[in-house]
Amino acid sequence: NPLPETPAKKRGRKKKSKVLNLICRLDNYKESVCLFIKNLRVPFDNNQAERDLRMVKVKTKVSGCFRSEEGAQEYLTIMSYIGSARKHGINAFTAIREALNGNSDIIFN
Repeated sequence: NPLPETPAKKRGRKKKSKVLNLICRLDNYKESVCLFIKNLRVPFDNNQAERDLRMVKVKTKVSGCFRSEEGAQEYLTIMSYIGSARKHGINAFTAIREALNGNSDIIFN
């Protein structure tokens, strides 16, 4: 993937193609890109963050909007707690039951 040829009269740096930009970026961040190979606890992609945000988007699409700022904040707090419980391998129902019984620290044990 050589640099594209341009006339000698042009000033500034030469424009790179999209493929060459990707290759340079992968080369510069090789350690970060390949971290999932060395450490199996690191996910291959970043889809979990996108999945966490998807439920909020679906909720707003179904109901149109949240009725109040406070309601939206409460919904996000509950979803955050359930997401943390899931990431720690705890069933959502169990986490909610324990939180209602006053043992919300179950996800941190």
